[in-house]
Amino acid sequence: MTRKYGRKRRAGCGGGGRVRQTVALAVAADEAAYARLRGCGLFGPADYGAYLRCTERRLRALHGHGLAVHLRVLEPVDFEDFCAEHLLDPADPVAEVAYAADPELAGEPFAYTGERLAEVLPALTEDHLARVRISIGCAALLAAVAPERRPQERVAAVLQYVSEVCLALAAGAGDGGHRLTLRSLGLLDGEELAAAAGLRVAAGRPVELGREAEAFCVTLAAAVAGYGSGELLLHRADGGVHGWALVDGWLRPMSGPETQAVLGAEAVGPAGPVGRAGFPLPPPEVTER
Repeated sequence: MTRKYGRKRRAGCGGGGRVRQTVALAVAADEAAYARLRGCGLFGPADYGAYLRCTERRLRALHGHGLAVHLRVLEPVDFEDFCAEHLLDPADPVAEVAYAADPELAGEPFAYTGERLAEVLPALTEDHLARVRISIGCAALLAAVAPERRPQERVAAVLQYVSEVCLALAAGAGDGGHRLTLRSLGLLDGEELAAAAGLRVAAGRPVELGREAEAFCVTLAAAVAGYGSGELLLHRADGGVHGWALVDGWLRPMSGPETQAVLGAEAVGPAGPVGRAGFPLPPPEVTER
């Protein structure tokens, strides 16, 4: 069964020392999800506001007792898939506990550190959406390299290329807060991939990289590996936008007018973004198809 998240096993760390006890909880992030999960037999008669207050008291109690608390979104469709895969009854509290602690959840855990739940939920939701985008990007990347004679070598080459591209984008953007957007169409399947991520640069290098940046890089790797067509735009803090065309597995700098054409209706009026030529990026490593 195909899962929503790009799940991967995480190896345990060896060595001595005291291990802090960890508790994992899954939280319904909005009223619609709460209502659907109640239909599965979870939560009982309480309304969503009461559910959040009860959950917050529970979180603070666990955190106050010195436990490491890891959160994840209790997403209804994924939860139902999880229960079906593991032959669990969604109404059984054991199913919710198992889902929250699923060891195949991609990436590092989302740690709760005592904040109000209302302050945590937006960040937790963004984390959840980034995990979904990572899963989609990983699936597209693996599908793109499947026909290759040496798929593992192709994946390694593409990831190395994407790493070099991101470093070059940061160096060319200059210090400050910028944003990257990507849109591509697969050469063979016509699948559309899209991603966006903030790019904060200090001393010419990207900093504060999070799950959103990971999702962007995986999506770019899938687009490159799929030899598709599309555009990558660098939205600078000063309002200028540099553009590159994705052509046969590499990024070609676009001219200013080409970038402006891609921006289209966004670039209307004096306050609109200004299309600029893309600067040179590293060439991709050539691998045998």
